[in-house]
Amino acid sequence: MKREQRVVVGISGGVDSAVTALLLKEQGYEVVGVFMKNWEDDGEDLHCPAAEDHAAAQAVCAHLEIPLQGINFSAQYRERVFQSFLTEFRAGRTPNPDVLCNREIKFKTFLEHGLSLGAARIATGHYAGISERGGRYRLLTAADRNKDQTYFLHMLGQKELSRALFPLAGVTKPEVRALACRAGLPNHDRKDSTGICFIGERNFKSFLARYLPAQPGEMRALGGERMGQHDGLMYHTIGQRHGLGIGGAGEPWYVVAKDVATNTLYVEQGVDHPALYGRGLEAEDLHWVDGHAPTEALSCTAKIRYRQRDQACRVTPLPDGRVRVEFREPQRAITPGQSVVFYQADECLGGGVIRYALQPAAPAPALSATSA
Repeated sequence: MKREQRVVVGISGGVDSAVTALLLKEQGYEVVGVFMKNWEDDGEDLHCPAAEDHAAAQAVCAHLEIPLQGINFSAQYRERVFQSFLTEFRAGRTPNPDVLCNREIKFKTFLEHGLSLGAARIATGHYAGISERGGRYRLLTAADRNKDQTYFLHMLGQKELSRALFPLAGVTKPEVRALACRAGLPNHDRKDSTGICFIGERNFKSFLARYLPAQPGEMRALGGERMGQHDGLMYHTIGQRHGLGIGGAGEPWYVVAKDVATNTLYVEQGVDHPALYGRGLEAEDLHWVDGHAPTEALSCTAKIRYRQRDQACRVTPLPDGRVRVEFREPQRAITPGQSVVFYQADECLGGGVIRYALQPAAPAPALSATSA
């Protein structure tokens, strides 16, 4: 079998990766499955269903008559993803580990492993597309816009895209389920996984408390009125409503700002309070899919969270390597630590990490330079 015909597929136990392997086999590729374990349980009450996922992956590969190899990337995950996850929370931000996992594990460590097995490419069950023209690779949105995952893949570059296949680019989720059922795949009706793998279905606060000591502090309104006490800034994110413990009449209260230096959580009342909105943001750690950062202002669209509708904006490069993003319409709950991802039509251009919102519509407290 020629090298170009061998593809290593990341088999997670879910239906998307199973149908990915199915489609590639039907197209004539030699398919090799790899089950990645990216987290080692470190507590008796911490549940990450790796054993269940592995069993489902084995059943899929047995049904498709393809080999399955198990590989443990837990050490790499802790070093390259989880430590960054903790660092961001310590700084009062809300990180997105799925973005970093794709760059560091699935399209770096796993890609290197796939190539070492004699494959020309790797494939995953992501909903995204790739096109190539004249040696330039473009990352495209999927046909199923509700499932499109380019937001999480925006840190991939030319090297990764040249070695990747996304067979679900033109398939909708209902079609994936139908294909799995028609092919008799044993996991055709298995529930989709949710949340972060290393947290699983466990309580987020309990999990985070294992690694970061809680530091209770004051909770105040923007005018300075004390509203109570928070149990740790790391447990709260911009726009959060639940878990604040503020009673009384009127509209619910929401997190509008965090000051790490004073350990103060700022809250305001009302789902559409002006302090929840910003006209733009500044972002750093920029990555551009084609490898070329813009040298002048760029008009495009952007998302500041997964499944958000595209928002018209203007991206202006700054001398220090950051960018300023100004939106046509004010955006709600711009969250430091999350990703802002840029698009032109169906092409994902790249993105970066949000550091702070620009000029909220309502006066904000005099936060310190390290505030989130």
